[in-house]
Amino acid sequence: MTGSSLSRTGIGRRSFLVAMAMVFAGGASAWAELKLPAIFSDHMVLQREKPIPVWGWDEPGTEVTVTLGDQSVKAQADAQGRWKATLPARVAGGPLELTVKGTSEKAFRDVLIGEVWICSGQSNMEWPVAAAMNAKEEIASANYPRIRHIKIPHTPAATPQDDVKTAGWQVCSPKTVGGFTAVGYFYGRNLLQQLDCPIGLIGSNWGGTRIEPWTPPVGFQSVPALKEIADKLDEYPTRRPNGSIVHQSPLALYNGMIHPLIPYAVRGAIWYQGESNNGEGMLYYEKMKALISGWRKVWNEPELPFYYVQLAPFRYGRRSPLDLPGIWEAQLKTLSVPHTGMAVTVDIGNVKDIHPRNKQEVGRRLALWALAKTYGKPIAVYSGPLYRKMKVEGNKIRIFFDHTGSGLASRDGKPLTWFTIAGADKKFVEAKAVIDGDTVVVSSEEVAKPVAVRFGWHDTAEPNLSNKEGLPASPFRTDQW
Repeated sequence: MTGSSLSRTGIGRRSFLVAMAMVFAGGASAWAELKLPAIFSDHMVLQREKPIPVWGWDEPGTEVTVTLGDQSVKAQADAQGRWKATLPARVAGGPLELTVKGTSEKAFRDVLIGEVWICSGQSNMEWPVAAAMNAKEEIASANYPRIRHIKIPHTPAATPQDDVKTAGWQVCSPKTVGGFTAVGYFYGRNLLQQLDCPIGLIGSNWGGTRIEPWTPPVGFQSVPALKEIADKLDEYPTRRPNGSIVHQSPLALYNGMIHPLIPYAVRGAIWYQGESNNGEGMLYYEKMKALISGWRKVWNEPELPFYYVQLAPFRYGRRSPLDLPGIWEAQLKTLSVPHTGMAVTVDIGNVKDIHPRNKQEVGRRLALWALAKTYGKPIAVYSGPLYRKMKVEGNKIRIFFDHTGSGLASRDGKPLTWFTIAGADKKFVEAKAVIDGDTVVVSSEEVAKPVAVRFGWHDTAEPNLSNKEGLPASPFRTDQW
């Protein structure tokens, strides 16, 4: 390029040479002006009662001043142009203006302080309000300007990304809510009504995705059962022959859709995924541990709340009808991970549709866990009955549960359904099940010496056992056959 052509493009020779030197030095420091990642925009919600990280890039050595309301902090861009400032924790409120001054100035308006949640997973989390049950009425009544949503676009990446393009935060209204994650929106609406503070929803989700692409390297490394993946992390994510990233391979979506959000302060995460891992049984439990521990480590939040949805019943075509119960069992086992909770959905699914429309109740049930466990609200019953232990009593087996609430009940008033029983021959037959206090007594005339019980152990099972508060029991089995 000649000097005259440099002049025509508006680039001075010295600036051009400096910029090229930066590029050849590594590229990361080639910042000509102040820049922040796209997670920062007008209308955003910042996490209350936690220090507030704000970060970005500018010309190396530049002093950057970050101001939120009446508070200001300073940072300096390092040799690569990166800077990070941390504002003091604030109580819920707003609107405020966030201004950042360096070589140039950015101002973000209508900023609220409240509760921020990541809403991740596959299609049932991505499913929009516009396609949920009673969508027309829900959209018309969505006048909740203190609920804000940002959608992270589908962005697989070969390496951890510092930023991802977005359309920014949107204020909830009848004009915008149709595109929000439905589960996230109904979850957030319940939190708003109970906490009376702004709610921020980060919709980072992608229909049809497996769990592995969302998991960071440190997650795989923390679970011995996943050593085969952990030992080959340098090979992931995989590429197609044309060079494009296989978005279903490990790390791909963590790199492109989760890493750009770190270290944005959040309260926790809600998760709805597993359909694409159906058939893996308890291996899915190991992968859930990797995801949860991985996110907690990259956010440096060892107790980050993680609430998830147990999959709804659905006839998975040619798959064995016992495959889905294997995922249910893995999801039930994941409750052994501290600071987790599970919304059971066996009663609000559609065995002919993998996308049941009643996202309102899914969001409400997730919110019950959060309100009780994260926010300390006096909610005594936030889960349906969960299997605890069994006891053989002659020709019957007594089943004991946690989370029985004010008592066990048949949801429809009919005899309990989807209980089976077996003897040592491992042949399960349909059983009679009767509620006795906070237990269920299971028997069959065909099994004189029972040793095991299964409940809801079929992918189309919609059993009617619940507690009197209306929350359904999770499928389970007492055997390990």
